[in-house]
Amino acid sequence: MRDFTLRNHATTVSWAMRNFFNQPEMMALTRRQDEEAPYWKDVLAQCVDGGLTAVLDEYAHVLNESLGVALKPGSEKAAAIAAEMSAAMSVRASVNKVSDLSVRSGALKLESFSLRNHFAVRFGRGVTEDQSIAREGQVRQAFNSPFWPFVLSSTSVGQEGLDFHQYSHAIVHWNLPSNPVDLEQREGRVHRYKGHAVRRNIALAYGGRAEVTRADDPWAAMFELAVADRPADQTMIHPYWVFPAKDGYRIERYVPALPLSREAHAYRRLLRTVGAYRLVIGQPRQEDLLRYLGGNAEELADLFIDLSP
Repeated sequence: MRDFTLRNHATTVSWAMRNFFNQPEMMALTRRQDEEAPYWKDVLAQCVDGGLTAVLDEYAHVLNESLGVALKPGSEKAAAIAAEMSAAMSVRASVNKVSDLSVRSGALKLESFSLRNHFAVRFGRGVTEDQSIAREGQVRQAFNSPFWPFVLSSTSVGQEGLDFHQYSHAIVHWNLPSNPVDLEQREGRVHRYKGHAVRRNIALAYGGRAEVTRADDPWAAMFELAVADRPADQTMIHPYWVFPAKDGYRIERYVPALPLSREAHAYRRLLRTVGAYRLVIGQPRQEDLLRYLGGNAEELADLFIDLSP
């Protein structure tokens, strides 16, 4: 691939990033206290402090596999990655209608107004600022990038068949599913091949190795080192799907259930059924299995097997 072709694709990403930083909400976050300084210096400082080069290295590695272009010619690969990066940074802010209920002069007042969404968006079809329709694919594309939106709100339509794991490893269950299969489906959206938590643990373990710092693709080098160090009793799931690290990262589950509420009781019951479900398919976790047996953690502590180094 000729240099000018590669530079052309790099320019596509650069212009998208320039437009990204020129959005009002990004300018408000990026500008420093000294408003006298040129804005471009604030952008440069932000990119240096945030390690933009490392961010783009990781993003390019993720797209190289998720787009299915790993075995394509260099020019085709660069074009696909540049187009995906540009599209992810070009998502428009959506506009949702919000109703505010208040009491005034002893009467209920219902007022509707528009709310612009940037860093947290609803997963679904919505109207953007220019009245065009923002579809699910555009939102998913942007969420699976290191750029905004950082929070995705979805109904049960997003719990099956969609991948949100590339830059997310936390899920909040605003409501509880009725069965353990749906719980597994929801959390499976962020627990997939080379997920965010896995990559962060890989970086903790191998990020400082000389082979990584010299490699053209540092993430490929880190995973090669992890494969070479795979324990003899581990399958191919390690390190691509599961790579635990001491004081590392894991899939995070949040259930905002109030103490003593009906939801709190339902959550405990659901966790027990999850243990039974995993036991049936032959993949029980220690915590889930002991929870299914009953009792609290202190009573069953002697049944735990600590395999940490």
